[in-house]
Amino acid sequence: MTGVQTCALPICLQINLARDNFNLKVDVRLPAQGISVMYGPSGSGKTTLLRCVAGLEAQAHGLVQIGSDVWQDDGAGIHMPTFQRPLGFVFQEASLFAHLDVAANLSYGLKRSDARNKEAVLKEAIALLGIGDLLQRRTDQLSGGERQRVAIARALATQPKLLLLDEPLAALDLARKQDILPWLEKLRDELKIPMLYVTHALDEVVRLADTLVVMEAGQIRQVGPVTEVLSNIDLPVVMGDDVGALLEGRVCALDKQWHLAQVALSTDPLAKADTNTETHSALWIRDTGLQVGESVRLRVLARDVSVTLEEAQRTSIQNHLACVVEAIHPDTHPSQLLLRLRCGEVLLLALITARGAHDLGLQVGMPAWAQVKSVALVK
Repeated sequence: MTGVQTCALPICLQINLARDNFNLKVDVRLPAQGISVMYGPSGSGKTTLLRCVAGLEAQAHGLVQIGSDVWQDDGAGIHMPTFQRPLGFVFQEASLFAHLDVAANLSYGLKRSDARNKEAVLKEAIALLGIGDLLQRRTDQLSGGERQRVAIARALATQPKLLLLDEPLAALDLARKQDILPWLEKLRDELKIPMLYVTHALDEVVRLADTLVVMEAGQIRQVGPVTEVLSNIDLPVVMGDDVGALLEGRVCALDKQWHLAQVALSTDPLAKADTNTETHSALWIRDTGLQVGESVRLRVLARDVSVTLEEAQRTSIQNHLACVVEAIHPDTHPSQLLLRLRCGEVLLLALITARGAHDLGLQVGMPAWAQVKSVALVK
């Protein structure tokens, strides 16, 4: 590798790190904004990759380029030290100063910033994370979720060009985790800076990820939009009862009599939904106070999808989607098959018995109907 290289996408990572019992070898390009989630089992290299990006691994070689900024290029003799890299790093533990209150902890973070408007930026971070009422509290009086919100605000106050989050929810119990997830969704939707997020928790992936990077043994197995990667049955990210599709769409209708909301599905979550029609690319879900036009994410497990050759006319299942069988793959047990179904713009997965597939004569390319028995709202 020689000289500064130009990236097709704003984040370009070409990193090699060799250890006695582990090798990290990564070559990936990631989008300019949103959350890119590093997902995989413990020991796959997720945290090590973030440390390399931050400049914390002295033996790492390669290229780290964020937009036009080159933080490391060994071929050109460039290696920016960590303290000069405009990044924010949030760890599993919030690492707040116990002898300072929240306001003082946040002010300490400003020492890394020489921007003239740093006080205004701090106020924006406080508002964005909803911690204005915590400023005078001691850090030992905060819940785990509140501590992490303060840590994220402190990182944002430095005006980073990249935010690194290393399993920020791993130390929280389920209740605290549910408290902070909406704030992370807000960061994803409102911030213009890219975030690299490490987790091995699937529930965090489906709620937060825009781009999914699947890692194993120091290498990247898959990378792409989260909806596409989770629907790949050739290299499935999840197997067994948890396998399923992630869908995005907008609420297009409300049925107030039956407390239901209809979601128009799209591969473009920003696309304007048709509010006047029921189409095969829409699903009815339970109305939890949704508004027409609201953007949502849905999770449909493969075990909750059945397949018919004709649309069922008298059935309690409300969601029927016309589809084409796009792929058929063996599941973990020989009695089961995993199907990928293309329903207009979107993909569903169906877990059915091999005998059922034989009885229907299912083959790749056949038209069929997907019956969706259950849909979970994840956003």
